[in-house]
Amino acid sequence: MFTETTLRSTGADWQTSVYSFPVSRTTSGSREAQKQRTRQAMLDAALGLLEDQNISSLGLREVTRAVDITPAAFYRHFRDIPDLGVALVEEALDSLHTLVRTVLDAPVEQTERMDRTVRLVRDYVREHPAHIRFVMRERHSGVRAVRLAIASHFDRFVAETAEALAEDPGFSAWDGHDREMLAGMLVEQMVQTGSAFLTAELGEGPNAERVAATARDRHRLILLGAERWQDQTD
Repeated sequence: MFTETTLRSTGADWQTSVYSFPVSRTTSGSREAQKQRTRQAMLDAALGLLEDQNISSLGLREVTRAVDITPAAFYRHFRDIPDLGVALVEEALDSLHTLVRTVLDAPVEQTERMDRTVRLVRDYVREHPAHIRFVMRERHSGVRAVRLAIASHFDRFVAETAEALAEDPGFSAWDGHDREMLAGMLVEQMVQTGSAFLTAELGEGPNAERVAATARDRHRLILLGAERWQDQTD
C-alpha cells in the first residue's frame, strides 16, 4: 500500500509518490535474534570467567572484551554485573524446577522417587557443571542480588517439595509447618548431593556411585526420622 501526494511548485506541476511500507518482520526478527545471541555470548563469557573468581570481582570490561563489544553495549542487556549474575542464576536453575516437578508428581513410592531425584541431580550436574559450580560458590556470596536470587529458587524447591508431600498419603495429615520443615531438609540434602557430584566430576573425593549411595542412605535416614517425628507429635 502507498499514498500519493501531488505537489505543485513555481507554477510547474510535478508529482511525487510517497510510499509507506510496514516494518519488515524479518528485519525486526533478525535484530532480536542478534540481540539474543549477544546476550547469550556475554552470559557464556561471564560463566567462563567465573571459573577462577567470584562474581564480586568480575569486571564489566572483562566480559565485554571477551565478546568483543563496547562497554556501552553491555548496558543494552544488563544494568550491571549483579544483574548479569541474576541472569546466570535463572539460566542455571529455572529449567530445573520443571524437571524436579516431574519427579515429584510421579505416582511412585518414596524410595523410587528418591532414586529418581538422585539420578536427576547427577545428570544435571554432569550436563551443567559450570552453572552448578557458580550457584554453589555464589550461594553465600557478597553480591546481594545474586545471593537473593539463589535463595529464592531454593525456597521454590522447598515449596514444591512441600506441595508434593501434601499429596503423599504418608504426609498429607502432617501440619503444614512440619511438611515445610521436612521439605527443607530434603532440598538441603539434594543441594549437598549436587555439590558432592560436582566434586566427583573433578576427580576429587568419593566417586559418583559412592555419592549416589550416600545420598540414598541420607534420604532414608531423613524419612526414618520423619516417622519418629510423627510418632512424637501424634
